[in-house]
Amino acid sequence: MGIHFTKMHGTGNDYVYINAFEEEIENAEELAVRVSDRHFGIGSDGLILVAPSETADCRMIMYNADGSEGAMCGNGIRCVAKYAYEHGIVKESHISIETKSGIKDLELTVEGGTVTYVKVNMGKAVLRPEEIPVLAEGEDFVASPLTVAGKDYTVTCVSMGNPHCVVFTSGIDDLDLEKTGPLFENHEMFPDRINTEFVEVIDGHTIRMRVWERGSGETISCGTGTCAAVVAAVLNGYCRRGEEIEVRIRGGKLYDTYMENCEVFMRGPAVTVFDGELI
Repeated sequence: MGIHFTKMHGTGNDYVYINAFEEEIENAEELAVRVSDRHFGIGSDGLILVAPSETADCRMIMYNADGSEGAMCGNGIRCVAKYAYEHGIVKESHISIETKSGIKDLELTVEGGTVTYVKVNMGKAVLRPEEIPVLAEGEDFVASPLTVAGKDYTVTCVSMGNPHCVVFTSGIDDLDLEKTGPLFENHEMFPDRINTEFVEVIDGHTIRMRVWERGSGETISCGTGTCAAVVAAVLNGYCRRGEEIEVRIRGGKLYDTYMENCEVFMRGPAVTVFDGELI
């Protein structure tokens, strides 16, 4: 028998979703690599299993395109919520999802039985270097110098369940991320590797972003990345706490708010692309 799957995306950040309530998956790491290949597989940024949980309505288990397991995915968790509601795993518009980064609470916007938008409480932003992790001392790594391949940058590092390094710059469309991204990802300061966001500030409520994700390369969207970018924008004085910030990414738009208590809320779409069967 084949394995039934659904391909979904959140602002273009696409994953293959499998119902682990019904399917038994062996060697998910290898399967993630197989399905992610855009020439010989389905094509995606990775694989996500929607699995049973003892502490929440369901559990998200995610794998990057290289087979490595991820701790959190902001775009992915919105699609998990949509999948769980539309497949009858949950019946309420407020649900909880277990991740490797803890339990997340989500609020669904449902129209005619279809989930269109999802708002996620992404939890509190982590700034302490040892918890991100960054090999640096101090209370945070905000507007801090970092030399990458002989070039000096000013960066802000944040963990939103995944580690992020945010660089504010102009002309992000002209950046050679295929060259620069791996240099940040594998920098000696980041023992677990890192996701890197290159951010251009438009105004106090709008920013643009490109992202290089560890294990996946440049993606057209990254939910935890937009959250980290908004946190960094507030901490660097570009935006205000408690106000919703529009983040423009190559895959669309997300809307994030960095609250006074350091929690981050993310609001955005979740879309089903197609259903299929792996043989």
